[in-house]
Amino acid sequence: MLWIYWWDAIVLLRPACSRIRTFMWFALCVAGLTVRTEHMGVTSIIRALGLRGRFYDNLLDAFHSRAIKLDKMTALWSQIVLQLLPGLVRVNGRLVLVGDGIKVAKQGRKMPGVKLLHQQSESNTKAEYIMGHSFQAVSILSQVAKSVVAVPLAARIHEGIVLSNRDKRTLLDKMISLLAITCIEQPYYFVADAYYASQKVVNGLLGKGNHLITRAKSNAVAYRVYQHPGSRRRGRPRKYGSKVKLSSLFGCKDAMQEAPSPVYGEKDVTIRYAVHDLLWRPTGGMVRFVLVVHPTRGRCILMATDTELSALDIIYLYGLRFKIEHTFKQAVHVIGSFSYHFWMASMKPLKRRNGNQHLHRESAQYRESIQRKLKAYHVFVHAGIVAQGLLHYLASVHTKLVWHCFGSWLRTIRPGLAPSELVVATALRRSLPDFLLDDGNNTNFAKFIAQRQDLDRMTLFRLAS
Repeated sequence: MLWIYWWDAIVLLRPACSRIRTFMWFALCVAGLTVRTEHMGVTSIIRALGLRGRFYDNLLDAFHSRAIKLDKMTALWSQIVLQLLPGLVRVNGRLVLVGDGIKVAKQGRKMPGVKLLHQQSESNTKAEYIMGHSFQAVSILSQVAKSVVAVPLAARIHEGIVLSNRDKRTLLDKMISLLAITCIEQPYYFVADAYYASQKVVNGLLGKGNHLITRAKSNAVAYRVYQHPGSRRRGRPRKYGSKVKLSSLFGCKDAMQEAPSPVYGEKDVTIRYAVHDLLWRPTGGMVRFVLVVHPTRGRCILMATDTELSALDIIYLYGLRFKIEHTFKQAVHVIGSFSYHFWMASMKPLKRRNGNQHLHRESAQYRESIQRKLKAYHVFVHAGIVAQGLLHYLASVHTKLVWHCFGSWLRTIRPGLAPSELVVATALRRSLPDFLLDDGNNTNFAKFIAQRQDLDRMTLFRLAS
């Protein structure tokens, strides 16, 4: 039944593929990413599902197929998440989306989009400079049992390729475009780090009726509303009053209030905070700034474009921003969403420490080949996004069935917490033989996999089951 629920969910993506066979191959790729135990590219999918080796080329063709309408599939996947997940986090009736970037190391000299990247992470396990792909991703927050998870919606490579010298878009513009691709029409809060505290992001969100919650930079300034003394004179009225350096407001200790910390996972912690509604020149409108003093984490300045949102809600929502970091960790180590190895034979080899690849002087055929390869990367990553999202769905809706099929051992199983992606993937891996060998199962997907499996390996498969 676990796989039947899985299939009933993924079959909703069928309209995003123009051919049924292409969709079946995509679903097979998602299943392979879910049950595999090692991240060695497409070959690991062959081994995980026991397919015959000659279908390796079919898998490559599926990732490169024009029959997959990627933007349509992304929008459709977002609607499926809104439909299937019952515990989506809402504040003031708005959904909560989180966004961030991730840099994935790649050494291929014939992989489009690979460039020299600088990692600003404070972790000593990451190199300061790497060659790789730079992604931006968007996730939606959902309540699963007593925990909150970030369910991935979309991810795209937003650096490394410049198709036209007239393209002046920045990463901020591309993040707004990525949010537009998800086609979420319900109002939401977008939570991101200080890099996205800019005019482009704020105006792009406010134009659609959405709001930004982020952290202000340490040197940020704002302005008080100008109070006109006496009668007004001719001309445009003055708008901006005195300039305020936000970090200087921490000195006004009388304006500070105390409250229990609303940060996710914290108990018996008291914070001090102050609220100031000031004019922010990049947008020309009122922005709510929240100054927070944490007893162990220090000070920070949060900002929200929704001036009706309470200070504690702003602190709570920004405290959930790290959930997308956990989603990245699971995507890398459990799903292997970024473990693709597609090379382009006709590509000009890259040099070490290469920057952006400017293609406006290349032929139209060469640019089309580059875009085809980038789409293959995006389809592979989106297959990992769908696999991870379905694991969250099964963990939240069919929790008891997941633990029943788990059949393994964990040192600690905490009551009240939903099973992790690893637990659900293990349960699906253990129940896959029953799903494929059940004679009463009329699911076409099970027949599609069984007809392409290696008969010699299937003999051992049947004995083991």
